[in-house]
Amino acid sequence: MISTPRTTGPLVIRTALPSEAAAITELHVRARSTYYPDGLPFGDVDWVAAWRGSIERPEAHVLCAVRDGQLVGIASFRTADDAPADTVKLFQFHVDPGCWRQGIGRALHTACLEQWRADGKHAATLDVHVDNARAQAFYARQGWVPDPENPPAEDDHHLFLRYAVTGE
Repeated sequence: MISTPRTTGPLVIRTALPSEAAAITELHVRARSTYYPDGLPFGDVDWVAAWRGSIERPEAHVLCAVRDGQLVGIASFRTADDAPADTVKLFQFHVDPGCWRQGIGRALHTACLEQWRADGKHAATLDVHVDNARAQAFYARQGWVPDPENPPAEDDHHLFLRYAVTGE
């Protein structure tokens, strides 16, 4: 876990607290609503409980980007149950839509990379909704590529990306 918050100018990236699950859920909903024109799927999910569970899960990481006391970005990752131990999956990565194009996503991604390297991960994976062109472009700029081991199925609504975690 990030033991010392990472500060980038007025932006602080740190480990999320269980008490922040409701605020994280609100940001999650705002961000995902931008690419689900008919509303979010899984409307019956208790997202506050789900986020609290992710935050409290010992082998998981949930990072928050905070600027001027306001939550502006979140990232959630861990090694998936069926994945090799040196692979991490980025399950959620969101920046508040009102804060797009301000470097928050790049700083949050850098903090994820630092944690992955510290944890000895060599590869990262994620899936991104096919209608989320903004996220796809962001991930491409960061160096993510289509996952050759997981091509999209014809009826799937997600693209699967992979990242080679390098460096010390």
